[in-house]
Amino acid sequence: MTKHLEYFKSNIDNYTKEVSKLYKQLTTLSLARLLVFVATAIGVYFSFGHWQILIAIIVLGVIGFIFLLSKYTNLKLTYDLKKALVTINTEELQIANGDYFDKNDGLQFQEANHNYALDIDLFGRGSFYQFINRTNSNEGSHTLANCLKANNTNAILSRQEAIKDLAAKADWRQIFQANASLIKVETKAKTILDFLKTHKSFIPQYFKIIPLAVTILSLLIVGLAIAKIIPAAIIGYWLFVGLFITGRYVKKTNALSANTDRMRDTFRQYASLLSAIENESFTAQLLLDKQAQIKLKDKKASQILHELSKAMDALDNRNNLISAIFGNGYFLTDLKNAYRIEQWLENYKDKVEDWFEVVSFFDAYNSLGNYAFNHQQYIYPQIVDKQSDTKVTQLGHPLLKTEKRVDNDFEIKNQQFFIITGANMAGKSTFLRTVSLHIVMANVGLPVCAASSIYSPVKLITSMRTSDSLTDDSSYFFSELTRLKYIVDEIKQDNYFIILDEILKGTNSTDKAIGSRKFVEKLVASHATGIIATHDLSLCEIENQLEEVKNYYFDAQIIDDELYFDYTFKKGICQNMNASFLLKKMEIV
Repeated sequence: MTKHLEYFKSNIDNYTKEVSKLYKQLTTLSLARLLVFVATAIGVYFSFGHWQILIAIIVLGVIGFIFLLSKYTNLKLTYDLKKALVTINTEELQIANGDYFDKNDGLQFQEANHNYALDIDLFGRGSFYQFINRTNSNEGSHTLANCLKANNTNAILSRQEAIKDLAAKADWRQIFQANASLIKVETKAKTILDFLKTHKSFIPQYFKIIPLAVTILSLLIVGLAIAKIIPAAIIGYWLFVGLFITGRYVKKTNALSANTDRMRDTFRQYASLLSAIENESFTAQLLLDKQAQIKLKDKKASQILHELSKAMDALDNRNNLISAIFGNGYFLTDLKNAYRIEQWLENYKDKVEDWFEVVSFFDAYNSLGNYAFNHQQYIYPQIVDKQSDTKVTQLGHPLLKTEKRVDNDFEIKNQQFFIITGANMAGKSTFLRTVSLHIVMANVGLPVCAASSIYSPVKLITSMRTSDSLTDDSSYFFSELTRLKYIVDEIKQDNYFIILDEILKGTNSTDKAIGSRKFVEKLVASHATGIIATHDLSLCEIENQLEEVKNYYFDAQIIDDELYFDYTFKKGICQNMNASFLLKKMEIV
């Protein structure tokens, strides 16, 4: 159970040492650059009267400085990656200790009318999403949330296989996560895709050779001027020719530059993540299919995106005044770079959506694989035919601490309905959410918190939390009736596992008892499977009339004038209620 913790601790030690070593190397390179700069400046000063030596010193100084800067830049990338890995492993230890409430809680994905998300704390502070989420892209976060909300009972074994494959690749997952975290993007993938679909090229095809021709002519003119074959003033006149050509397209080039500037970081991030996906060996068919989705015949998707990033970087250099004037005047750099970008868009814009989707998939499944790795003591449900029985032993809620959690056996036949009674705080609601989360996790393909699980795939639908709405001018009772009507309509169209907690709370006790009984009878007649928790013991009488209904309860006992709960799921009807005792114990009455 602690294997993953040892892995994180070992990584922290190793990566921290590497970070310290890299920091010293970076410091050395920074000092070396400074020395090269100072030495070059001194050399220039003392050789000012000897232009051959002066040029040699400047050239050598620039080459040395660029070489050291390149080494520093590459080393800095490695340094940042190792620092990110230290952070990732440190956070994993914190999360294992229950400290994860500062992470994204996913409330933006909450849907009030979703089949179960609101009822089982799927999103929000302390939610399952907040606990498992390791995504670093906006699209990956959406994909993970959609996985949890999908209610998809098809291809579960395929998803299990993919999660097992990723769980075994802890190093790859962490490097993928670290690379994703290093680049913070501001432009959403959807915004980029909209731009790619709507952008219309403005540079004619024949401009493919014009920048090259202008460059050759520029070099020829400069050469002839140096040789004094033509007047040197022609160099200046030729500059204005280039600026005139570039100026005809400056407005559209500015718009393209503004758009690409916002997208550069996104493409750079996706290129690095696509490279990680392309170069990894997977065994799960689902992962292989996703990997094949980004493959092209001639080039890798990461290489293609890298080419675009280079073109965008080159276009961004137009913000440098000297580069903008002389680059455009003599080499038409703006038009050359804009043409490269537009040609890229023409060739690959239809592929980008697939690439984004695959990266988002792996970003989301990285979280699922990480969860499986962190809970190696959990088991993957054995998937049996739909409409079969479900049997789980030692089922627990995965967000409860092991030392405090009480696990229970749970077995329900297809088209059976359980009525669960119990005292306040005895564990009914927690049990309902535990069963619900087992279904959600099993459908996603995750391992579940249980000793064994024979699971018949089924969609989940719940009614555990309803509220009134001043905005919609609806009462609590009407909101509850609307939810129950929704459930009745849904089970006519598909097979669902229904979980209800104390329905019809918005009416008087007599009316509630009658209504609850009729609703349970309606569900049983519809061949539904599920659970209802209630304080109304009269509802348990249905077991005597309907073979499909079984009574279970959670007990509460008063021992030595203290309330005691064992949180154990038992067959039968609860006989001990505790409201009066608690009112007296807390000196309320």
